[in-house]
Amino acid sequence: MPLAGRLADLWGAKRLFMGALLVFIAGSALAGAAQDLDQLIAARLVQGVGGGVLVPVGTAAASHLFGGAARPRALGVIGALTFLGIEARPVAGAAVLGAIHADDALGLATGGGNPIAAILAPAWRWVFYLNVPIGLAALTLAWAASPHWETPTRKGRVDALGAFWFGLALVAGLIGLTLVGSRDIAGTSADPTIVSAVLLGLAVVGVVISVIRGLRVDDPFLDPRLFKSVSFSSAALVSLLTGYGFATAIIGGAVFVDRVLYGGPDEQRFALGALAGATALGALASGFVVRFLSLRLVTLVGLAISIGGLVVMAGWDSQVPVDTVALALGVFGFGFGLTVTPRSTAAVEAAGRRAFGVASAVVTVARMIGMAVGLAILTAYGSTTIDRLADEIYATPDSYLQFIPAELRDRPLRDPFVVQALEEWASREAASIMVGLFVVAAIVTAAAVLPSLALGGPAGSRARMLGRGPASTDATHAIGATGPSAAGGREADGLEPPEPGLAL
Repeated sequence: MPLAGRLADLWGAKRLFMGALLVFIAGSALAGAAQDLDQLIAARLVQGVGGGVLVPVGTAAASHLFGGAARPRALGVIGALTFLGIEARPVAGAAVLGAIHADDALGLATGGGNPIAAILAPAWRWVFYLNVPIGLAALTLAWAASPHWETPTRKGRVDALGAFWFGLALVAGLIGLTLVGSRDIAGTSADPTIVSAVLLGLAVVGVVISVIRGLRVDDPFLDPRLFKSVSFSSAALVSLLTGYGFATAIIGGAVFVDRVLYGGPDEQRFALGALAGATALGALASGFVVRFLSLRLVTLVGLAISIGGLVVMAGWDSQVPVDTVALALGVFGFGFGLTVTPRSTAAVEAAGRRAFGVASAVVTVARMIGMAVGLAILTAYGSTTIDRLADEIYATPDSYLQFIPAELRDRPLRDPFVVQALEEWASREAASIMVGLFVVAAIVTAAAVLPSLALGGPAGSRARMLGRGPASTDATHAIGATGPSAAGGREADGLEPPEPGLAL
């Protein structure tokens, strides 16, 4: 993502976007046709390269092509569809698994080394194949619109060494966080704790070197000076902190339905669907209201609603109806969605036209790091603790007796009343664990209130002050560059467009 943002600033968005779609389509097809786990992982990496380019490049393109009040509306639409896709994927995946039976429909025999069956069955392959027609449709639309949405380009070099150190820091940090709380590393005898500590240390070294290099070279991969802007730094910090809450809600909500309520796929789809729809609605709404209300106020309202949703989640117990779970997730999602457009708008307006791509990437990566931290906490404390409690029940043939009422202790483990008592105990314990995680997420989300105070007024208000906004500072670099016309460049900077006759 950071490299894609940087390249979008130098080369323009159109070619990168269309190239990324091709890579994503290829990765999806390869994932569907994978014959073993190694091939699937390799194909997923290809998917990740393509998909990782699309979000920051799409956001940067919208920031260039729309200015003033139109910019946050465009960013709101992109944010709404992005989060709708992120959260709808388990719903869509489950629907594909339940609806598609290629082996029966095509009369394929799955045994005997049938090569057609090997790439068309079982149903999980179609979760990936579904991306191919979607990607081709998106590529067709992008190609058809390509004459009208190329963004400005400028001369500059790709700081390969800076990209290496920053990329190393991100990869090491994200993998290190993912391993926190793991019991083992598949296929190795390495201690996950030690490996995680080494990777996190390497991430710190990479960040330090990236910052030092960014301050010493003329045109760095990621300019640390961007963070001198209080608005830019605040947008990144809000994205980081709310990303933590987002991971807790989407993953913790699914775990709660599964491990506390013992809900099936339909209940999980219902709960996550409410979260997905509400997040998309909030992101879309924020793109419209920031025209009239300040970025600061919209973000604060979104944070308040998100915190309220997490507080409600912290009150869940093993008897809560799934409808209540869906409602609380929807409340959180709507509040989180309201924060999406203000932080993206604040970041791109603070960075200016020369760094729209980098600004979009930084905000997105900050959210992903926050989500990775949230996932690490869920793994290290939540899932690990639940698994440990399950192990305690079956530690010895009679260990289950201490977890059931005295009147049932003369019954065998397989007795239906004993099974029910153990499930009720495990449900209560899992609920208490998840409650603690939701409380922590609410506290972390509340920490975003302070940086949100620096996000500023209504979108585009600074840029419309004819030369006083950061975006307009760089207008002269873009107007003469390849891309939109001079009038379009002024409008994309947030300046009021000229009268139609003057533009002509």
